[in-house]
Amino acid sequence: MLKLLTFSEKMIDKDRIKKLNNKYFQKNKYIIYWMQQSQRTNYNHALEYAIEKSNKYKKPLIVYFGLTNNFPDANIRHYKFMLEGLKEVKDSLEKKGIKFLLMHTSPEKGVIELSKNACILVVDRGYLKIQRNWRKKVSEKIYCPLIQVESDVVVPIEITSNKEEYSAYTIRKKIYKKLDEFLKPMKHKKYKQNFFEKNFDKINFNEISYKDFDHSIKPINRFIGGTKQALKHINIFLNKKIDSYPEKRNNPNLDFLSNMSPYLHFGQISPLKIALLVLENKSPGNESYLEELIIRRELSMNYVYYNKNYDEYEGIPEWAKKSLKKHEKDKRKYNYSFEQFELAETHDPYWNATQREMVKTGKMHGYMRMYWGKKITEWTKKPKDAFKIAISLNNKYELDGRDPNGFTGIAWCFGKHDRPWTERSIFGNIRYMSDSGLKRKFDIEKYAKKYNL
Repeated sequence: MLKLLTFSEKMIDKDRIKKLNNKYFQKNKYIIYWMQQSQRTNYNHALEYAIEKSNKYKKPLIVYFGLTNNFPDANIRHYKFMLEGLKEVKDSLEKKGIKFLLMHTSPEKGVIELSKNACILVVDRGYLKIQRNWRKKVSEKIYCPLIQVESDVVVPIEITSNKEEYSAYTIRKKIYKKLDEFLKPMKHKKYKQNFFEKNFDKINFNEISYKDFDHSIKPINRFIGGTKQALKHINIFLNKKIDSYPEKRNNPNLDFLSNMSPYLHFGQISPLKIALLVLENKSPGNESYLEELIIRRELSMNYVYYNKNYDEYEGIPEWAKKSLKKHEKDKRKYNYSFEQFELAETHDPYWNATQREMVKTGKMHGYMRMYWGKKITEWTKKPKDAFKIAISLNNKYELDGRDPNGFTGIAWCFGKHDRPWTERSIFGNIRYMSDSGLKRKFDIEKYAKKYNL
């Protein structure tokens, strides 16, 4: 008799696991792990859960990834980095004896087809609208259970809070209450099954045609995708940078950042793994770095999860919209078009440098990104248009664009997770940033010279 799947969570925290439908276990050929957000084999709770179920039911495991050409705002820069990581995933899984199946199709379509022969379908968690819509569609179309396993944050979002949080201050204490429960090493389960079908590959990595992707901008060589590269960067950071991170992280002339954001965006490294490595290091910079990795990053996940307008101007706070509206007709000394911003053709050499850094390297220094966003607001006729320009440029050029952190960072420039400040022209009560502030903090001329050549 068929029965509902029940949980025996010896290895995975039960609060990371959520049933997305009420379908029954099917006596079929295999277990599927639909890998989409957590593109790694190390510290991947969804993969470990799938291995556990595969061993329990004595069914082979397939790890599936759907490669779509049409992910919003994605281009060859993003696809190249992602595919470098997925090639590493394939090699790692094959060493474990697990079949990796890459299909060049929209993810939900491919997994619906595969699930016809599946006992259980396991999926990792993504917070963006498109990711949630994929999972919802699949949950409704398939005949087997769809089990979602969170592996993208340290503390699951709903466990931290059941509402959109106002600021880092309000979410910090809630995360700390649960941190000891979730901030712990993972145990890795050995895969014990064998795959039974030959010629099951849908796509060979060597046959992927890069011409199918958007080539409107060039790929970059500064960062190479994959877990091995992510671990290389974090180890350099922990050995050489973290002690001085609190004092030097906001100086773009100094390389004191961990460079984890692209790898976290594509799920090529686990935030839990990073946090545990940091804690092992016992550095005076730990608290400052973990504030960014856990508190600030999971605040962004909270925003994207609970605010349906996270990628639109309507998502910013009401006080901010009201204040900006009041000053919408204030005279702008400069008023630039999208094309002028994109080509870094403003009067401000510091702003132009930030834009060129992003275009050339696929990453913009975090402190300069705040200045970059604030000035787009100041030099655009309507704040709603400024928001669209910032989102579009960030998504197009940043390796970590199209990410909860990116959407939240831009919303911050418009008042999100901030408080009202002294009222002024154009900005109203929104926090203001000036080039004089940059000059007080570091040698901004040196930074501008580097990227304006």
